[in-house]
Amino acid sequence: MLPNARHLTLRAVISGVLIGALLTPCNIYSGLKIGWSFNISIIALLLATGFWTLLARLRLTDGLGAGEANITQTTASSSANIISGGLVAPIPALAMLSGGNLASTQLIPWVFAVSFLGIWVAWYLRASLILRTDLPFPTGRATAETLLEIFDRGREAALKLRVLLSATLLASMLKWLDSGLLSLPRPSLGFVLPAAGKLSGFGGISAKNLTFTLDPSLMLVGFGAIIGFRAGISLLLGGIISWGLLGPWGLTQGFIAPGADDPDTSWFATMIEWLLWPGVSLMVGAALTRFTLQALSNRKASHTTIGDVGNDGARLPRVIGLAVASALVVIAQVWIFGIHWLIATLAIPIAFLLAMVASRVVGETGIPPIGAIGKVSQLTTGVTAPGETTANLIGANVAGGAAGQSADLLNDLKVGHMIGAPPQPQIVAQFFGILTGSLVGSMVYLHLIPDPAGMLITDEWPAPAVATWKVVAESLGGGLTAIPTSALWAIALGGVCGAAGAWLQHFRAPRWLPNMPALGLAMVIPASIAITMFLGSLIARLLERFRPNLAQRFTIAAASGLIAGESLSGVARALLGIVG
Repeated sequence: MLPNARHLTLRAVISGVLIGALLTPCNIYSGLKIGWSFNISIIALLLATGFWTLLARLRLTDGLGAGEANITQTTASSSANIISGGLVAPIPALAMLSGGNLASTQLIPWVFAVSFLGIWVAWYLRASLILRTDLPFPTGRATAETLLEIFDRGREAALKLRVLLSATLLASMLKWLDSGLLSLPRPSLGFVLPAAGKLSGFGGISAKNLTFTLDPSLMLVGFGAIIGFRAGISLLLGGIISWGLLGPWGLTQGFIAPGADDPDTSWFATMIEWLLWPGVSLMVGAALTRFTLQALSNRKASHTTIGDVGNDGARLPRVIGLAVASALVVIAQVWIFGIHWLIATLAIPIAFLLAMVASRVVGETGIPPIGAIGKVSQLTTGVTAPGETTANLIGANVAGGAAGQSADLLNDLKVGHMIGAPPQPQIVAQFFGILTGSLVGSMVYLHLIPDPAGMLITDEWPAPAVATWKVVAESLGGGLTAIPTSALWAIALGGVCGAAGAWLQHFRAPRWLPNMPALGLAMVIPASIAITMFLGSLIARLLERFRPNLAQRFTIAAASGLIAGESLSGVARALLGIVG
Protein backbone atom coordinates (compact mmCIF):
# COMPACT_ATOMS: atom_id res chain seq x y z
CA MET A 1 0.00 0.00 0.00
CA LEU A 2 2.92 2.34 0.73
CA PRO A 3 5.69 1.14 -1.62
CA ASN A 4 7.06 4.62 -2.35
CA ALA A 5 6.07 6.37 0.87
CA ARG A 6 8.52 8.01 3.24
CA HIS A 7 8.89 6.27 6.58
CA LEU A 8 11.91 6.84 8.82
CA THR A 9 12.28 10.62 8.45
CA LEU A 10 13.87 12.94 11.01
CA ARG A 11 10.63 14.80 11.68
CA ALA A 12 8.70 11.54 12.20
CA VAL A 13 11.20 10.32 14.81
CA ILE A 14 11.45 13.71 16.54
CA SER A 15 7.65 13.98 16.67
CA GLY A 16 7.46 10.54 18.28
CA VAL A 17 10.22 11.38 20.77
CA LEU A 18 8.52 14.61 21.83
CA ILE A 19 5.07 13.04 22.18
CA GLY A 20 6.58 10.09 24.02
CA ALA A 21 8.46 12.39 26.40
CA LEU A 22 5.21 14.28 27.06
CA LEU A 23 3.04 11.21 27.72
CA THR A 24 5.47 8.78 29.38
CA PRO A 25 5.03 10.53 32.78
CA CYS A 26 1.29 9.87 32.51
CA ASN A 27 1.81 6.11 32.50
CA ILE A 28 4.34 6.31 35.35
CA TYR A 29 1.85 8.31 37.39
CA SER A 30 -1.18 6.12 36.64
CA GLY A 31 0.85 2.93 37.12
CA LEU A 32 1.87 3.95 40.63
CA LYS A 33 -1.61 5.27 41.44
CA ILE A 34 -3.92 2.58 40.09
CA GLY A 35 -1.67 -0.10 38.56
CA TRP A 36 -2.99 0.65 35.06
CA SER A 37 -1.40 2.15 31.96
CA PHE A 38 -2.66 3.36 28.60
CA ASN A 39 -1.53 2.60 25.07
CA ILE A 40 -0.89 5.95 23.38
CA SER A 41 -0.49 4.77 19.78
CA ILE A 42 -3.73 6.33 18.53
CA ILE A 43 -3.21 9.44 20.67
CA ALA A 44 0.26 9.94 19.18
CA LEU A 45 -1.13 9.38 15.70
CA LEU A 46 -3.83 12.01 16.14
CA LEU A 47 -1.50 14.56 17.75
CA ALA A 48 1.21 14.18 15.11
CA THR A 49 -1.05 14.25 12.06
CA GLY A 50 -3.05 17.15 13.49
CA PHE A 51 0.07 19.24 14.16
CA TRP A 52 1.68 18.66 10.77
CA THR A 53 -1.64 19.12 8.95
CA LEU A 54 -1.98 22.51 10.64
CA LEU A 55 1.49 23.51 9.47
CA ALA A 56 0.65 22.30 5.97
CA ARG A 57 -2.51 24.43 5.88
CA LEU A 58 -0.39 27.41 6.90
CA ARG A 59 1.86 26.47 3.96
CA LEU A 60 4.89 26.15 6.21
CA THR A 61 5.67 22.54 5.25
CA ASP A 62 4.16 19.38 3.82
CA GLY A 63 1.76 17.28 5.85
CA LEU A 64 2.92 14.12 7.58
CA GLY A 65 2.70 11.05 5.35
CA ALA A 66 1.09 7.76 6.37
CA GLY A 67 4.44 6.00 6.63
CA GLU A 68 5.85 8.82 8.74
CA ALA A 69 2.79 8.79 11.00
CA ASN A 70 3.35 5.09 11.59
CA ILE A 71 6.95 5.78 12.67
CA THR A 72 5.79 8.55 14.99
CA GLN A 73 3.25 6.40 16.79
CA THR A 74 5.77 3.54 17.05
CA THR A 75 8.34 5.81 18.69
CA ALA A 76 5.86 7.42 21.07
CA SER A 77 4.12 4.22 22.16
CA SER A 78 7.39 2.45 22.94
CA SER A 79 8.44 5.40 25.10
CA ALA A 80 5.20 5.43 27.09
CA ASN A 81 5.31 1.64 27.44
CA ILE A 82 8.62 1.90 29.30
CA ILE A 83 6.74 1.14 32.54
CA SER A 84 6.94 -2.53 31.54
CA GLY A 85 10.66 -2.13 32.17
CA GLY A 86 9.94 -2.26 35.89
CA LEU A 87 9.37 1.34 36.95
CA VAL A 88 5.98 0.73 38.55
CA ALA A 89 6.45 -2.82 39.90
CA PRO A 90 9.74 -4.73 40.49
CA ILE A 91 12.06 -1.69 40.75
CA PRO A 92 10.00 0.06 43.48
CA ALA A 93 9.42 -3.31 45.20
CA LEU A 94 13.18 -3.91 45.35
CA ALA A 95 13.72 -0.35 46.59
CA MET A 96 11.26 -0.96 49.44
CA LEU A 97 13.07 -4.15 50.45
CA SER A 98 16.61 -2.80 50.03
CA GLY A 99 15.98 0.61 51.59
CA GLY A 100 16.46 2.97 48.65
CA ASN A 101 16.24 3.69 44.93
CA LEU A 102 18.93 2.96 42.41
CA ALA A 103 20.99 5.92 41.24
CA SER A 104 19.87 7.41 37.93
CA THR A 105 23.14 6.23 36.34
CA GLN A 106 22.09 2.66 37.17
CA LEU A 107 18.34 2.87 36.71
CA ILE A 108 18.38 4.37 33.21
CA PRO A 109 20.69 1.78 31.60
CA TRP A 110 18.85 -1.06 33.37
CA VAL A 111 15.41 -0.04 32.12
CA PHE A 112 16.84 0.47 28.63
CA ALA A 113 18.56 -2.94 28.63
CA VAL A 114 15.48 -5.02 29.49
CA SER A 115 13.33 -3.05 27.04
CA PHE A 116 15.96 -3.37 24.30
CA LEU A 117 15.76 -7.15 24.65
CA GLY A 118 12.03 -6.98 23.91
CA ILE A 119 12.66 -5.36 20.51
CA TRP A 120 14.59 -8.34 19.22
CA VAL A 121 12.14 -10.85 20.67
CA ALA A 122 9.32 -9.07 18.82
CA TRP A 123 11.19 -9.00 15.51
CA TYR A 124 11.86 -12.71 15.87
CA LEU A 125 8.16 -13.42 16.60
CA ARG A 126 6.79 -11.22 13.81
CA ALA A 127 6.79 -13.96 11.19
CA SER A 128 4.99 -16.43 13.43
CA LEU A 129 2.38 -14.18 15.06
CA ILE A 130 1.63 -11.67 12.29
CA LEU A 131 2.64 -13.06 8.91
CA ARG A 132 1.69 -16.73 9.36
CA THR A 133 -0.95 -16.76 12.11
CA ASP A 134 -2.30 -13.24 11.48
CA LEU A 135 -3.47 -12.72 15.07
CA PRO A 136 -5.86 -9.78 15.51
CA PHE A 137 -3.66 -7.62 17.82
CA PRO A 138 -6.64 -5.39 18.69
CA THR A 139 -4.64 -2.27 19.63
CA GLY A 140 -2.53 -2.51 16.48
CA ARG A 141 -5.56 -3.10 14.30
CA ALA A 142 -7.38 -0.14 15.87
CA THR A 143 -4.34 2.07 15.26
CA ALA A 144 -4.05 0.91 11.65
CA GLU A 145 -7.75 1.53 11.07
CA THR A 146 -7.42 5.04 12.46
CA LEU A 147 -4.37 5.74 10.30
CA LEU A 148 -6.05 4.46 7.14
CA GLU A 149 -9.17 6.53 7.75
CA ILE A 150 -7.11 9.67 8.35
CA PHE A 151 -5.21 9.34 5.07
CA ASP A 152 -7.97 7.92 2.86
CA ARG A 153 -9.71 10.82 1.13
CA GLY A 154 -12.76 8.97 -0.24
CA ARG A 155 -16.40 9.53 0.79
CA GLU A 156 -16.61 6.14 2.54
CA ALA A 157 -13.41 6.89 4.45
CA ALA A 158 -14.80 10.26 5.55
CA LEU A 159 -17.92 8.53 6.85
CA LYS A 160 -15.85 5.95 8.74
CA LEU A 161 -13.72 8.73 10.22
CA ARG A 162 -16.87 10.44 11.53
CA VAL A 163 -17.94 7.17 13.14
CA LEU A 164 -14.48 6.77 14.67
CA LEU A 165 -14.41 10.34 16.02
CA SER A 166 -17.96 10.06 17.39
CA ALA A 167 -17.05 6.87 19.23
CA THR A 168 -13.87 8.55 20.50
CA LEU A 169 -15.86 11.46 21.90
CA LEU A 170 -18.43 9.16 23.53
CA ALA A 171 -15.84 6.94 25.22
CA SER A 172 -13.75 9.91 26.31
CA MET A 173 -16.72 11.65 27.94
CA LEU A 174 -17.85 8.47 29.68
CA LYS A 175 -14.37 7.79 31.06
CA TRP A 176 -13.99 11.38 32.22
CA LEU A 177 -17.30 11.26 34.06
CA ASP A 178 -16.51 7.86 35.57
CA SER A 179 -13.16 8.95 36.98
CA GLY A 180 -14.05 12.55 37.78
CA LEU A 181 -17.44 14.17 38.29
CA LEU A 182 -19.30 10.96 39.06
CA SER A 183 -18.62 7.28 39.40
CA LEU A 184 -20.70 5.18 37.05
CA PRO A 185 -22.47 2.23 38.68
CA ARG A 186 -20.95 -1.22 38.40
CA PRO A 187 -24.00 -3.37 38.97
CA SER A 188 -23.48 -6.76 40.56
CA LEU A 189 -24.95 -9.86 38.97
CA GLY A 190 -26.79 -10.27 42.25
CA PHE A 191 -26.11 -13.77 43.50
CA VAL A 192 -24.88 -14.68 46.99
CA LEU A 193 -23.25 -18.02 47.76
CA PRO A 194 -23.45 -19.41 51.29
CA ALA A 195 -20.20 -19.35 53.25
CA ALA A 196 -18.79 -22.59 54.56
CA GLY A 197 -15.70 -24.11 56.17
CA LYS A 198 -13.12 -21.44 57.00
CA LEU A 199 -15.59 -18.76 55.89
CA SER A 200 -18.15 -19.62 58.54
CA GLY A 201 -17.77 -16.16 60.07
CA PHE A 202 -18.91 -14.55 56.83
CA GLY A 203 -22.52 -13.96 55.92
CA GLY A 204 -21.98 -15.22 52.38
CA ILE A 205 -19.96 -14.71 49.21
CA SER A 206 -21.48 -12.00 47.02
CA ALA A 207 -21.11 -11.53 43.28
CA LYS A 208 -19.07 -8.38 43.90
CA ASN A 209 -16.71 -10.32 46.17
CA LEU A 210 -16.05 -12.59 43.17
CA THR A 211 -15.69 -9.58 40.78
CA PHE A 212 -18.91 -10.43 38.90
CA THR A 213 -19.96 -6.89 38.06
CA LEU A 214 -20.44 -4.96 34.83
CA ASP A 215 -17.47 -2.69 34.09
CA PRO A 216 -18.64 0.48 32.24
CA SER A 217 -15.54 0.58 30.04
CA LEU A 218 -16.18 1.26 26.39
CA MET A 219 -12.51 0.55 25.67
CA LEU A 220 -13.07 -3.04 26.77
CA VAL A 221 -16.17 -3.19 24.58
CA GLY A 222 -13.99 -2.04 21.67
CA PHE A 223 -11.40 -4.72 22.42
CA GLY A 224 -14.16 -7.34 22.49
CA ALA A 225 -15.52 -6.24 19.12
CA ILE A 226 -12.09 -6.60 17.52
CA ILE A 227 -10.95 -9.92 19.02
CA GLY A 228 -14.05 -11.74 17.78
CA PHE A 229 -16.82 -13.84 19.30
CA ARG A 230 -14.78 -17.00 19.88
CA ALA A 231 -12.17 -15.18 21.97
CA GLY A 232 -14.91 -13.19 23.71
CA ILE A 233 -16.92 -16.22 24.76
CA SER A 234 -13.68 -17.94 25.82
CA LEU A 235 -13.01 -15.01 28.15
CA LEU A 236 -16.51 -15.34 29.59
CA LEU A 237 -16.09 -19.09 30.05
CA GLY A 238 -12.70 -18.59 31.71
CA GLY A 239 -14.20 -16.03 34.06
CA ILE A 240 -17.01 -18.38 35.06
CA ILE A 241 -14.64 -21.33 35.60
CA SER A 242 -12.10 -19.35 37.63
CA TRP A 243 -14.13 -16.77 39.56
CA GLY A 244 -17.44 -18.62 39.61
CA LEU A 245 -16.27 -22.20 40.29
CA LEU A 246 -12.60 -22.50 41.28
CA GLY A 247 -12.69 -19.33 43.37
CA PRO A 248 -15.68 -20.20 45.59
CA TRP A 249 -14.43 -23.80 45.92
CA GLY A 250 -10.99 -22.59 47.00
CA LEU A 251 -12.53 -20.13 49.44
CA THR A 252 -14.62 -22.81 51.12
CA GLN A 253 -11.68 -25.25 51.17
CA GLY A 254 -9.39 -22.65 52.69
CA PHE A 255 -6.56 -22.46 50.14
CA ILE A 256 -7.83 -19.17 48.65
CA ALA A 257 -7.90 -16.20 51.01
CA PRO A 258 -11.04 -14.03 51.24
CA GLY A 259 -11.03 -10.26 51.48
CA ALA A 260 -12.92 -7.99 53.84
CA ASP A 261 -16.28 -9.17 55.17
CA ASP A 262 -18.23 -6.75 53.00
CA PRO A 263 -20.57 -7.80 50.16
CA ASP A 264 -19.71 -4.61 48.24
CA THR A 265 -15.94 -5.22 48.26
CA SER A 266 -14.00 -7.04 45.55
CA TRP A 267 -11.77 -9.90 46.74
CA PHE A 268 -9.65 -9.79 43.56
CA ALA A 269 -6.40 -8.78 45.33
CA THR A 270 -6.45 -11.81 47.65
CA MET A 271 -8.00 -14.41 45.36
CA ILE A 272 -5.64 -13.68 42.46
CA GLU A 273 -2.69 -14.86 44.59
CA TRP A 274 -3.88 -18.43 43.94
CA LEU A 275 -5.88 -18.14 40.72
CA LEU A 276 -2.98 -16.66 38.77
CA TRP A 277 -1.11 -19.99 38.90
CA PRO A 278 -3.56 -22.11 36.85
CA GLY A 279 -4.28 -19.13 34.59
CA VAL A 280 -0.67 -18.40 33.75
CA SER A 281 0.28 -22.07 33.35
CA LEU A 282 -2.62 -22.52 30.93
CA MET A 283 -1.42 -19.55 28.86
CA VAL A 284 2.18 -20.76 28.95
CA GLY A 285 1.26 -24.33 28.00
CA ALA A 286 -0.93 -23.19 25.12
CA ALA A 287 1.51 -20.61 23.72
CA LEU A 288 4.62 -22.80 23.89
CA THR A 289 2.82 -25.81 22.38
CA ARG A 290 1.35 -23.76 19.54
CA PHE A 291 4.70 -22.13 18.83
CA THR A 292 6.48 -25.49 18.74
CA LEU A 293 3.91 -27.09 16.45
CA GLN A 294 3.98 -24.11 14.09
CA ALA A 295 7.77 -24.20 13.96
CA LEU A 296 7.71 -27.91 13.06
CA SER A 297 5.04 -27.36 10.40
CA ASN A 298 6.92 -24.42 8.88
CA ARG A 299 10.12 -26.43 8.73
CA LYS A 300 8.35 -29.22 6.85
CA ALA A 301 6.83 -26.70 4.46
CA SER A 302 9.96 -24.57 4.06
CA HIS A 303 9.89 -25.02 0.29
CA THR A 304 6.50 -23.30 0.03
CA THR A 305 5.60 -19.64 0.10
CA ILE A 306 4.09 -20.00 3.56
CA GLY A 307 7.33 -21.39 4.90
CA ASP A 308 9.32 -18.49 3.47
CA VAL A 309 6.88 -15.78 4.45
CA GLY A 310 9.05 -14.58 7.32
CA ASN A 311 12.27 -14.53 5.26
CA ASP A 312 12.88 -10.78 4.91
CA GLY A 313 16.65 -11.06 4.51
CA ALA A 314 17.27 -9.88 8.07
CA ARG A 315 17.79 -13.23 9.79
CA LEU A 316 21.45 -12.55 10.62
CA PRO A 317 20.81 -9.02 12.03
CA ARG A 318 18.01 -10.48 14.20
CA VAL A 319 20.31 -13.15 15.62
CA ILE A 320 23.10 -10.65 16.25
CA GLY A 321 20.71 -8.15 17.82
CA LEU A 322 19.19 -10.79 20.10
CA ALA A 323 22.65 -11.93 21.19
CA VAL A 324 23.85 -8.37 21.90
CA ALA A 325 20.67 -7.50 23.82
CA SER A 326 20.93 -10.69 25.87
CA ALA A 327 24.57 -9.96 26.72
CA LEU A 328 23.66 -6.41 27.81
CA VAL A 329 20.98 -7.71 30.17
CA VAL A 330 23.32 -10.29 31.71
CA ILE A 331 26.10 -7.71 32.19
CA ALA A 332 23.63 -5.22 33.71
CA GLN A 333 22.36 -7.81 36.21
CA VAL A 334 25.90 -8.61 37.34
CA TRP A 335 27.16 -5.00 37.36
CA ILE A 336 24.18 -3.20 38.88
CA PHE A 337 22.69 -5.83 41.19
CA GLY A 338 25.56 -8.20 41.90
CA ILE A 339 23.60 -11.24 40.68
CA HIS A 340 25.64 -14.37 39.95
CA TRP A 341 26.38 -14.63 36.24
CA LEU A 342 24.77 -18.07 35.95
CA ILE A 343 21.47 -16.90 37.47
CA ALA A 344 21.65 -13.79 35.28
CA THR A 345 22.16 -15.93 32.17
CA LEU A 346 19.28 -18.26 33.05
CA ALA A 347 16.96 -15.24 33.09
CA ILE A 348 17.37 -14.78 29.32
CA PRO A 349 15.74 -17.98 27.95
CA ILE A 350 13.02 -17.68 30.61
CA ALA A 351 12.36 -14.10 29.51
CA PHE A 352 12.25 -15.12 25.83
CA LEU A 353 9.73 -17.90 26.45
CA LEU A 354 7.50 -15.75 28.66
CA ALA A 355 7.70 -12.80 26.25
CA MET A 356 6.51 -15.16 23.53
CA VAL A 357 3.57 -16.19 25.72
CA ALA A 358 2.66 -12.59 26.54
CA SER A 359 2.90 -11.58 22.88
CA ARG A 360 0.53 -14.34 21.79
CA VAL A 361 -1.98 -13.41 24.52
CA VAL A 362 -1.81 -9.76 23.43
CA GLY A 363 -2.30 -10.84 19.84
CA GLU A 364 -5.39 -12.84 20.77
CA THR A 365 -6.99 -10.51 23.33
CA GLY A 366 -5.24 -7.13 23.38
CA ILE A 367 -4.44 -7.33 27.11
CA PRO A 368 -0.78 -7.82 28.11
CA PRO A 369 -0.53 -10.19 31.13
CA ILE A 370 2.78 -8.67 32.27
CA GLY A 371 2.06 -9.01 35.98
CA ALA A 372 1.12 -12.66 35.65
CA ILE A 373 4.16 -13.36 33.47
CA GLY A 374 6.35 -11.79 36.12
CA LYS A 375 4.98 -14.14 38.77
CA VAL A 376 5.98 -17.19 36.71
CA SER A 377 9.48 -15.81 36.39
CA GLN A 378 9.55 -15.13 40.14
CA LEU A 379 8.53 -18.74 40.77
CA THR A 380 11.31 -20.00 38.48
CA THR A 381 13.92 -17.86 40.20
CA GLY A 382 12.56 -18.97 43.57
CA VAL A 383 13.51 -22.52 42.55
CA THR A 384 16.94 -21.74 41.05
CA ALA A 385 17.97 -19.12 43.63
CA PRO A 386 15.90 -19.61 46.81
CA GLY A 387 16.19 -16.85 49.37
CA GLU A 388 17.72 -14.33 46.94
CA THR A 389 15.11 -11.58 46.82
CA THR A 390 17.09 -9.33 44.48
CA ALA A 391 17.58 -12.10 41.92
CA ASN A 392 13.88 -12.98 42.24
CA LEU A 393 12.64 -9.48 41.45
CA ILE A 394 15.24 -8.64 38.82
CA GLY A 395 14.86 -11.94 36.97
CA ALA A 396 11.13 -11.28 36.79
CA ASN A 397 11.90 -7.70 35.71
CA VAL A 398 13.82 -9.07 32.73
CA ALA A 399 10.85 -11.23 31.70
CA GLY A 400 8.31 -8.44 32.22
CA GLY A 401 10.35 -5.80 30.43
CA ALA A 402 11.05 -8.01 27.43
CA ALA A 403 7.41 -9.14 27.30
CA GLY A 404 6.04 -5.60 27.52
CA GLN A 405 8.19 -4.12 24.78
CA SER A 406 7.78 -7.21 22.60
CA ALA A 407 4.00 -6.96 22.81
CA ASP A 408 4.08 -3.21 22.16
CA LEU A 409 6.30 -3.54 19.09
CA LEU A 410 4.22 -6.39 17.70
CA ASN A 411 1.15 -4.15 17.92
CA ASP A 412 3.10 -1.53 15.96
CA LEU A 413 4.36 -4.11 13.46
CA LYS A 414 0.73 -5.17 12.97
CA VAL A 415 0.02 -1.58 11.94
CA GLY A 416 2.93 -1.63 9.53
CA HIS A 417 1.81 -4.94 8.06
CA MET A 418 -1.74 -3.67 7.51
CA ILE A 419 -0.60 -0.52 5.72
CA GLY A 420 2.18 -2.24 3.76
CA ALA A 421 5.14 -0.63 5.55
CA PRO A 422 8.51 -2.39 5.96
CA PRO A 423 9.38 -3.54 9.50
CA GLN A 424 13.01 -2.34 9.68
CA PRO A 425 12.21 1.39 10.09
CA GLN A 426 9.86 0.54 12.95
CA ILE A 427 12.64 -1.39 14.71
CA VAL A 428 14.79 1.77 14.59
CA ALA A 429 11.85 3.89 15.78
CA GLN A 430 11.26 1.54 18.71
CA PHE A 431 14.93 1.95 19.69
CA PHE A 432 14.57 5.74 19.90
CA GLY A 433 11.32 5.29 21.79
CA ILE A 434 12.77 3.12 24.55
CA LEU A 435 15.79 5.43 24.78
CA THR A 436 13.44 8.36 25.37
CA GLY A 437 11.26 6.40 27.78
CA SER A 438 14.24 5.14 29.78
CA LEU A 439 15.54 8.67 30.31
CA VAL A 440 12.23 10.42 30.94
CA GLY A 441 10.50 7.58 32.79
CA SER A 442 13.41 6.95 35.16
CA MET A 443 13.81 10.63 36.04
CA VAL A 444 10.07 11.07 36.58
CA TYR A 445 9.93 8.00 38.84
CA LEU A 446 12.90 9.17 40.92
CA HIS A 447 11.32 12.63 41.23
CA LEU A 448 7.87 11.34 42.19
CA ILE A 449 9.04 8.59 44.60
CA PRO A 450 12.31 9.62 46.31
CA ASP A 451 11.46 7.48 49.37
CA PRO A 452 9.77 4.23 48.19
CA ALA A 453 9.64 2.61 51.65
CA GLY A 454 7.82 5.57 53.16
CA MET A 455 5.69 6.67 50.20
CA LEU A 456 4.46 3.54 48.42
CA ILE A 457 1.54 1.26 49.32
CA THR A 458 -0.13 4.22 51.03
CA ASP A 459 -3.36 6.13 50.43
CA GLU A 460 -1.50 8.66 48.29
CA TRP A 461 0.44 6.06 46.26
CA PRO A 462 -1.40 2.70 46.46
CA ALA A 463 0.98 1.11 43.91
CA PRO A 464 -0.94 -2.19 43.66
CA ALA A 465 1.57 -3.80 41.29
CA VAL A 466 4.43 -2.96 43.66
CA ALA A 467 2.61 -4.59 46.56
CA THR A 468 2.00 -7.80 44.60
CA TRP A 469 5.58 -8.20 43.37
CA LYS A 470 6.95 -7.43 46.83
CA VAL A 471 4.73 -9.99 48.56
CA VAL A 472 5.56 -12.74 46.05
CA ALA A 473 9.30 -12.05 46.36
CA GLU A 474 9.09 -12.24 50.15
CA SER A 475 6.95 -15.39 50.15
CA LEU A 476 9.30 -17.19 47.72
CA GLY A 477 12.27 -16.59 50.00
CA GLY A 478 12.11 -20.25 50.99
CA GLY A 479 12.00 -21.56 47.43
CA LEU A 480 9.39 -23.88 45.92
CA THR A 481 8.15 -24.99 49.34
CA ALA A 482 6.53 -21.58 49.73
CA ILE A 483 4.01 -22.46 47.00
CA PRO A 484 0.95 -24.32 48.39
CA THR A 485 0.42 -27.89 47.19
CA SER A 486 -2.97 -26.92 45.76
CA ALA A 487 -1.28 -24.26 43.59
CA LEU A 488 1.30 -26.77 42.31
CA TRP A 489 -1.50 -29.12 41.25
CA ALA A 490 -3.26 -26.19 39.58
CA ILE A 491 -0.07 -25.27 37.70
CA ALA A 492 0.30 -28.83 36.42
CA LEU A 493 -3.34 -29.18 35.35
CA GLY A 494 -3.40 -25.73 33.76
CA GLY A 495 -0.29 -26.47 31.73
CA VAL A 496 -1.65 -29.82 30.52
CA CYS A 497 -5.00 -28.30 29.54
CA GLY A 498 -3.31 -25.43 27.69
CA ALA A 499 -0.98 -27.76 25.80
CA ALA A 500 -3.82 -30.15 24.90
CA GLY A 501 -6.04 -27.31 23.70
CA ALA A 502 -3.27 -25.84 21.56
CA TRP A 503 -2.53 -29.27 20.07
CA LEU A 504 -6.18 -29.74 19.14
CA GLN A 505 -6.40 -26.23 17.74
CA HIS A 506 -3.35 -26.80 15.57
CA PHE A 507 -4.89 -29.94 14.07
CA ARG A 508 -8.27 -28.41 13.18
CA ALA A 509 -10.02 -28.47 16.52
CA PRO A 510 -13.82 -28.51 16.73
CA ARG A 511 -15.49 -25.12 16.58
CA TRP A 512 -16.64 -25.31 20.18
CA LEU A 513 -13.09 -25.56 21.56
CA PRO A 514 -12.29 -22.38 23.56
CA ASN A 515 -9.45 -20.05 22.70
CA MET A 516 -6.78 -21.18 25.20
CA PRO A 517 -4.89 -17.87 25.69
CA ALA A 518 -8.19 -16.06 26.29
CA LEU A 519 -9.35 -18.78 28.69
CA GLY A 520 -6.14 -18.45 30.72
CA LEU A 521 -6.20 -14.65 30.66
CA ALA A 522 -9.67 -14.64 32.21
CA MET A 523 -8.20 -16.31 35.30
CA VAL A 524 -5.81 -13.44 36.00
CA ILE A 525 -8.15 -10.48 35.39
CA PRO A 526 -11.39 -9.59 37.19
CA ALA A 527 -14.49 -11.32 35.86
CA SER A 528 -15.95 -7.85 35.20
CA ILE A 529 -13.36 -7.24 32.45
CA ALA A 530 -14.04 -10.61 30.83
CA ILE A 531 -17.80 -9.96 30.89
CA THR A 532 -17.47 -6.52 29.30
CA MET A 533 -15.17 -7.79 26.55
CA PHE A 534 -17.58 -10.65 25.87
CA LEU A 535 -20.43 -8.15 25.50
CA GLY A 536 -18.36 -6.23 22.95
CA SER A 537 -17.74 -9.40 20.95
CA LEU A 538 -21.44 -10.32 21.21
CA ILE A 539 -22.54 -6.93 19.89
CA ALA A 540 -20.15 -7.26 16.96
CA ARG A 541 -21.38 -10.80 16.26
CA LEU A 542 -25.04 -9.74 16.30
CA LEU A 543 -24.28 -6.87 13.93
CA GLU A 544 -22.44 -9.27 11.65
CA ARG A 545 -25.39 -11.66 11.74
CA PHE A 546 -28.27 -9.23 11.22
CA ARG A 547 -26.57 -6.19 9.58
CA PRO A 548 -23.57 -7.66 7.76
CA ASN A 549 -23.00 -4.67 5.49
CA LEU A 550 -23.10 -2.23 8.42
CA ALA A 551 -20.80 -4.46 10.45
CA GLN A 552 -18.26 -4.78 7.65
CA ARG A 553 -18.15 -1.03 7.10
CA PHE A 554 -18.16 0.38 10.62
CA THR A 555 -17.42 -2.18 13.37
CA ILE A 556 -13.64 -1.72 13.41
CA ALA A 557 -13.91 2.06 13.06
CA ALA A 558 -16.34 2.31 15.98
CA ALA A 559 -14.30 -0.08 18.13
CA SER A 560 -11.12 1.86 17.36
CA GLY A 561 -12.81 5.07 18.43
CA LEU A 562 -13.91 3.54 21.75
CA ILE A 563 -10.32 2.43 22.48
CA ALA A 564 -8.91 5.81 21.48
CA GLY A 565 -11.44 7.82 23.49
CA GLU A 566 -10.93 6.06 26.79
CA SER A 567 -7.15 6.11 26.36
CA LEU A 568 -7.21 9.84 25.62
CA SER A 569 -9.29 10.58 28.71
CA GLY A 570 -7.15 8.37 30.95
CA VAL A 571 -3.92 10.03 29.79
CA ALA A 572 -5.44 13.50 30.17
CA ARG A 573 -6.47 12.81 33.77
CA ALA A 574 -3.06 11.36 34.57
CA LEU A 575 -1.37 14.44 33.09
CA LEU A 576 -3.58 16.72 35.19
CA GLY A 577 -2.70 14.65 38.25
CA ILE A 578 1.01 15.24 37.64
CA VAL A 579 0.55 18.96 37.02
CA GLY A 580 -1.71 19.27 40.08
